[in-house]
Amino acid sequence: MSLRTPLYDWHRSKGATLVEFGGWMLPVRYSTITDEHQAVRTLAGLFDISHMGRLSFRGSGVVELLQYVCTNNIATMKDMQVRYSLICNADGGIRDDVLVYRLGNDWSMVVNASNRSKIVAHLRDHLSGRDVVLDDQTESTAMLACQGPRAIEQSRGMFDVDIASLKNYFASPMHYRGIPCLVSRTGYTGEDGFEVAIRADVANRLADELIARGAVPCGLGARDTLRLEAAMPLYGHELDEQTDPLQAGLGWAVKFDKGDFIGRDGIQNRERDVTRARRIGLRLEGRRAAREGAVVHKDGKPIGKVTSGTIPPTIAQPIAMAYVAAACASVGTRLDVSVGNAGTSGTVVLLPFYRRA
Repeated sequence: MSLRTPLYDWHRSKGATLVEFGGWMLPVRYSTITDEHQAVRTLAGLFDISHMGRLSFRGSGVVELLQYVCTNNIATMKDMQVRYSLICNADGGIRDDVLVYRLGNDWSMVVNASNRSKIVAHLRDHLSGRDVVLDDQTESTAMLACQGPRAIEQSRGMFDVDIASLKNYFASPMHYRGIPCLVSRTGYTGEDGFEVAIRADVANRLADELIARGAVPCGLGARDTLRLEAAMPLYGHELDEQTDPLQAGLGWAVKFDKGDFIGRDGIQNRERDVTRARRIGLRLEGRRAAREGAVVHKDGKPIGKVTSGTIPPTIAQPIAMAYVAAACASVGTRLDVSVGNAGTSGTVVLLPFYRRA
């Protein structure tokens, strides 16, 4: 049976269309995906991201543990900083992409919903001999994201700390109407905004106030088109255990000079294969979107597959991310893509497709 976030009944009361995603029942849309997408690009959109796994750590061995399981350098994080990282298997394949929070002497991690059980088990496998207490707080808390150019402005007065004072990829303990919460400033849409982790029983009240202040409720449909315009990889599409961080274009989140970590040797061994596929962006001709699994061709030969594709509202032109043979991954390369029973042509372009002013 699918899990329900603390906002499940709230979504139903707003007329949301609910679907199963990552083991949870979540809204795919309230009105139309286009309207919700444009609300985030021009105003502010509210997303229920309570399905994302929220793990907390405490103890003297936390840094040692996180340094060993994460590809990025956790030891150099500043207090209240948030850092993106990958968790890999021994062969260098990506088990998940995560956000790590340093909160004074405590630490937190946000993981993908579909990978939560896998990552919790993976972390527990490496607790032996380390002074670490791991707590999964996912089902006792809620998490909301408010994204868009007016998101920060609309939040003024709701919290005891001005969110505008937070730097990008930093977090801060705050109070919402006297209730403790954790506010961060990361995002998954290409827009400015913030996320709030708070007690589950407060989620409805917080969502109601954000909507009353002008935020538009948004579902998974708009979240997907927004993240695709921003070229943000999605686990299960651009990322999986057969793909390493370097071919995914995430080498900036891998620090080989920090010392040993799970997957270090595997990633370096895979790096020697200069022919392995690379993640690219494609702008396609015509008005038909290339969907996941569409075959990419060069000179009539299959050289890769689309992992995500759509016609997003902001760009209003078919775009896609794909993995193709390294020799065909250069910007400006012309490629063909199978779309339905026909085909279309496209050009490899720099990512992201969209970047806010």
